[in-house]
Amino acid sequence: RDYATVHPPVSETHPYENVDPTSMPPDMGYGCKMVDGVMHLYTTRNTMDKTTELDLPYPDLQEYIADMNVMMALIINGPVKSFCYRRLQYLSSKFQMHILLNEMKELAAQKKVPHRDFYNIRKVDTHIHASSCMNQKHLLRFIKRAMKKYPKEIVHVERGRGQTLMEVFESMHLTAFDLSVDTLDMHADRNTFHRFDKFNAKYNPIGESILREIFIKTDNYIEGKYFGHIIKEVMADLEESKYQNVELRLSIYGRSRNEWDKLARWAVKHQVYSDNVRWLVQVPRLFDVYHTKKQLCNFQEMLENIFMPLFEVTVDPSSHPELHLFLQHVVGFDSVDDESKPEQHIFNLDSPLPVNWTEEDNPPYSYYLYYMYANMTVLNHLRRLRGFHTLVLRPHCGEAGPIHHLVSGFMLTENISHGLLLRKAPVLQYLYYLAQVGIAMSPLSNNSLFLSYHRNPLPEYLSRGLMVSLSTDDPLQFHFTKEPLMEEYSIAAQVWKLSSCDMCELARNSVLMSGFSHKAKRYWLGPNYIKEGQEGNDIRRTNVPDIRVAYRYETMCEELNLITQAIHTDELETIREEGSLCMGAVQAEK
Repeated sequence: RDYATVHPPVSETHPYENVDPTSMPPDMGYGCKMVDGVMHLYTTRNTMDKTTELDLPYPDLQEYIADMNVMMALIINGPVKSFCYRRLQYLSSKFQMHILLNEMKELAAQKKVPHRDFYNIRKVDTHIHASSCMNQKHLLRFIKRAMKKYPKEIVHVERGRGQTLMEVFESMHLTAFDLSVDTLDMHADRNTFHRFDKFNAKYNPIGESILREIFIKTDNYIEGKYFGHIIKEVMADLEESKYQNVELRLSIYGRSRNEWDKLARWAVKHQVYSDNVRWLVQVPRLFDVYHTKKQLCNFQEMLENIFMPLFEVTVDPSSHPELHLFLQHVVGFDSVDDESKPEQHIFNLDSPLPVNWTEEDNPPYSYYLYYMYANMTVLNHLRRLRGFHTLVLRPHCGEAGPIHHLVSGFMLTENISHGLLLRKAPVLQYLYYLAQVGIAMSPLSNNSLFLSYHRNPLPEYLSRGLMVSLSTDDPLQFHFTKEPLMEEYSIAAQVWKLSSCDMCELARNSVLMSGFSHKAKRYWLGPNYIKEGQEGNDIRRTNVPDIRVAYRYETMCEELNLITQAIHTDELETIREEGSLCMGAVQAEK
């Protein structure tokens, strides 16, 4: 294996250069229509003819609700809870034993590797929002530069009259000199703890929503010019650091059909692209707000606004050329909002279908997730047919709120962000371990909002072998340095006394969980990274010793074995019992 190949080849041309519709894949000529909240496809544009419908299966609503009920019963079952709790305790103790026996061997293996150390292994920030991916000093400098560079540029329209940047600041009685990090006031503090509303207000520079609109939105009077520039500066810093990559969240709200085109146009026009960055699209769960404002009539309308453009661009890329280019760098969907908000409704078979959801209440978390997942499943079938990459669901889940969020997460998602509440649900925690569902954890974010740092379950999850990674969530609100991801790792390492091996394992997990391409991962982790156990590890790239990877694999096999053996034993018992009953009946007949 050639050692020079840890860096994927860099493309010579800019991926957004060729917007020529004629050079794009041809139109398939399919039609699509949403039925009961899920998109259906037809081989002709005529969506009335049922015989032309394509068979693109998706999880059926009845089955989903039935499975959800089974899961809910399972997680409160006493004996199951005891069993899972004990297995988790055993996994913790077993890891302590592994450390006592092998810590020195792990360290020796790392020291043997030439050149590689924690600083130059790949790390991915698996959960970070684009609108807060810069630190506050960066945003402050950017605002001051903009005031000096574009003072006469019209940036906002107030009551039909254009306002320049200078006028906007004058109306606040501020000059560039007056601005400081303190006046910007965007850092989360002790007042944001358990106050998501106050935290959301921190997104407004100097407490002014107009500045948020001018500087950190893609859709505004200046077509997101400033936001595009600042994101490109963050990208340049990442490219300079070389080994840090991020998966930035951008918002699609589902209020109108043209949001996707506007977002793609922003990315393409300002050439917002980097090899170190992939996009996820977050959909805020705010149907009730839009419905109250009369922007939407029913929930299906929101789903159509989110998914129809994606189906159209997959069927005929030239119908949305910028979106076709932008989607090549989008890896999945995220679902966001304050999970601690009370839910009025329980999702069951009596729940209204999306077209009939016209009430004031917001649909519950599991309702949002099911309809996102069902539509994504159909979309992915279509994208596979076309040879395009598929999208995954990676929602915020288990940060707060009821436990059933984590049940939906387990059933539908590729990986989740936060997962704090697993610490209170042994059955789910054990299931997340067995299925190796990825969990992107942000202890600094949690420390400001929901759970103080020393109570964070991350070290416990890591020792038990759950698939966890470290992420920053919102550097603008929580971090102080130019390298927020390194800041996150450094604090975790010091508070929890993580070893170099633990840190490198977290970094390797972050790459495995991420949406970067299979090709990139082969360069970063080694050509066999998909194989299980130490066969899939290349210490010369990951700096994770084979002993650690082998330990994780053997432990997992043992746990799975325990369960499958129990099932076989149970089956044999049943067969024996049935056999003895039959024998008894035969004897009686004699």
